[in-house]
Amino acid sequence: MAISYSFELATPLSAGEVATNLAAVVQGLRLSDASADADTLLGDGARTLNGTRIQVIPKSPAPWGDPLIGGRVFSPTVAVIFRLDKMANIAGQQDVVVRLAVELLLRIPDDAVLHYDFEEIWLTRRDGGLSINERSDLWPQHRLAIISLPYRRQTQEFDFSEEG
Repeated sequence: MAISYSFELATPLSAGEVATNLAAVVQGLRLSDASADADTLLGDGARTLNGTRIQVIPKSPAPWGDPLIGGRVFSPTVAVIFRLDKMANIAGQQDVVVRLAVELLLRIPDDAVLHYDFEEIWLTRRDGGLSINERSDLWPQHRLAIISLPYRRQTQEFDFSEEG
């Protein structure tokens, strides 16, 4: 089974525009070779130097409805999928996922959620306010240091119930 994280955005930007921003971040941080361009990210995806595959995809409304986070519907329009290499350093790859998500938050001011397979929400941004999970195992000091935006600690969960 794949280890996969999703960074979902509720943004008016197209998947192509998100991919262009992500490619600039990946290249600026030198996390991949020059092949990690927007077209590759929109296609089969690009691989970071530490083995994580990154792909940008447009999101459509789910047939069963969008989930609630904190009692409010979250309707993503674009997702960045991170598939970790199980044979490489998982914690190091998670650090890269966090770094890329935070860098995208700096470039794209819209609502977002970073999660592990709809089971664990690592961070959310709603109406400009950033919240990160309270668990210190997800957010050790070196990961907290990556965040250059004001944030609060708040653990949130997805709610897929019909009533919310």
